[in-house]
Amino acid sequence: MLNRDHVVEVRATHRPGVHAVRMRSSCAFGRHSHDQFGIGVIAWGAQASASGRGPVEAEAGQLISVNPGEVHDGRPLGEATRTWHMLYLDPEVLAPVLLDATEGRTGGVEFAYPVRGGDGLGAAFRRLYRTLITRDAKPDAGLAAEVDLLAVVAGLVGRAPGAADAPTALGVRRAIARIDDAPEVPVSLAELAAIAGFSAFHLVRLFKAATGLPPHGYRLQRQVQHARRLLAVGIPPAEAALEAGFADQSHLTRHYVRAYGVGPGAYAKAMARRPTPPPLLDVRRRS
Repeated sequence: MLNRDHVVEVRATHRPGVHAVRMRSSCAFGRHSHDQFGIGVIAWGAQASASGRGPVEAEAGQLISVNPGEVHDGRPLGEATRTWHMLYLDPEVLAPVLLDATEGRTGGVEFAYPVRGGDGLGAAFRRLYRTLITRDAKPDAGLAAEVDLLAVVAGLVGRAPGAADAPTALGVRRAIARIDDAPEVPVSLAELAAIAGFSAFHLVRLFKAATGLPPHGYRLQRQVQHARRLLAVGIPPAEAALEAGFADQSHLTRHYVRAYGVGPGAYAKAMARRPTPPPLLDVRRRS
């Protein structure tokens, strides 16, 4: 995947649980998912992708988004290379913002729009991105960033399709939970089928319908995401690889690059260089 037309810059931000990515690439990315919400803007060129919310074509200046666990891919559209900036936010970081943006209606809420333009959302995102990665932010930068984040999230959220429908079969949810709870622990298809109470063939069909991936592909994505969380808190790549259930660091690296376009070592170094948060504004009346 890595070539002369593929440059990735990963940066820590002022807020734990949020990291920034700037990418210029002519590469096509295979189907993968993230355990975070992703919000970004196309800065140059255009991108086509398949998402859990349908086909996406995004052009320069447009906002793009991805939900946690949403299987998607990506390829250049038209121009040989496209450039985009992304913020990835842990669900617990975004939860209070979702609560505000939906006036308390968080049940079944996700990013409804995989691509969105107009309404000043792109400009708000670019301000937010710059503020979060700036090392010496102005005293009022924190408040401005909160306002921009709320505006962007409010422009993207909606009720998830099918949120009011019957939930996924309990057996499939049990099989998914088995992988979610311990992605680092190997599991056989027979074991998952027994947990679900289905035949292996039936489980694979229902599992893919529920997650967008077969069980082995889903477990691999969860392993990579588990490793990312370990790297973010300072666990060395070799140790993170083993704790996430990979054979070694090179095994992790192959799958990490396929999912994120950058190696685990580079991500770990970026997370260790977190900028200093902006100072709190002193609003007390001076005598």
